[in-house]
Amino acid sequence: MGVVFFAFAEALLAQTASNKFKNATLDVSLMQGSILQHNPDISHLITGHPTAILLSYNRKTYGEQEWQSRYGFPDWGFSAAYQDMKNPFLGEAFSAYAHYNFYFFNRNMQLRIGQGLAYMTRPYDEQSNPQNNAYGTRITSSTYLVANYRKENIVQGLGFQLGASVIHYSNANVRAPNNSTNTLFFNAGINYSLNADKAPSYTVWEKRDYKEPIALNTVARLGFNESDYRGSGQFPFYDFSAYLDKRVTVKSSIQAGAEVFISEFLKEYRDFQAASFPEEGINGDENFQRIGVFAGHELHLGKTSVLLQVGYYVYQPIFFESRFYNRLGLQRQLTDHIFASLTLKSHGAKAEGVSLGVGYRFDHIFNSKRNKI
Repeated sequence: MGVVFFAFAEALLAQTASNKFKNATLDVSLMQGSILQHNPDISHLITGHPTAILLSYNRKTYGEQEWQSRYGFPDWGFSAAYQDMKNPFLGEAFSAYAHYNFYFFNRNMQLRIGQGLAYMTRPYDEQSNPQNNAYGTRITSSTYLVANYRKENIVQGLGFQLGASVIHYSNANVRAPNNSTNTLFFNAGINYSLNADKAPSYTVWEKRDYKEPIALNTVARLGFNESDYRGSGQFPFYDFSAYLDKRVTVKSSIQAGAEVFISEFLKEYRDFQAASFPEEGINGDENFQRIGVFAGHELHLGKTSVLLQVGYYVYQPIFFESRFYNRLGLQRQLTDHIFASLTLKSHGAKAEGVSLGVGYRFDHIFNSKRNKI
């Protein structure tokens, strides 16, 4: 999350310094829906129709930077939510996010993605709340998606929005249990435009071809997680990656590389399996390290980018979840060569861990000059 808030804080300072960029909107939405049964283990936790309220601040963009024009002048902002799970074991959730809004169909359709942290009032407790197998920690990560029909400034700055949304809570396997929840909502609300009568005109950048030479990247990642066995303990994990990337357009880069995973929790998992389930074929002498190869895509939004990578373990002495894995996250360019990232590694929909990463881009190896956008 540090990468997300760093990016938004820098944008806030840069745009506040310019008198041209003072247009923003405030909105509030009321929500009601149902928890989706993505896992049969949480069926006993789905007993009512959760309600929620979502408050948002949205700062508009007008094309000061090229990427804003390329993505149809999105908003960025901050939001906060309160959700009543309508279940005594799940309790309530209070969450805060950084988000982006993207617009389609003549800006009548809004798509929002938000990422943040949530405080859960009734997490799992072995003595007082063993029924909650969804959240093993009081603080979880949270992601939400919103699709709205939205009209702004209909009467004296007031407008409305209505649509559907999904809010996801998970601690990314930092501590078991972690079955998580996904709530599907229908939402409706109002919005208010600040300084709507002083909005500047949009600056539309001309489309152009853009490419960069192939570059070499190295990344070191660190995180903490626990196996699915409750009480097995939290352990650090370390991922070391090397990959090539190729910038093919202003928006996109493609990637391919290899990485080593050093996951301490797998030692505990190996020993437990060997002692408790010898029929599974684990004897306790296996190497807990893994090696993978992967391909990926990087979607660029200025200095911030969205990562999506899919990999395969070519070396996996201890089989865990799957041979295939995926990684999703955010990356922030700090200098021309140094970047930071926050990513979630999963096996399908099953999270293994969230990691903070720092990387270096050796683009001078393939080209003495780097083109700048």
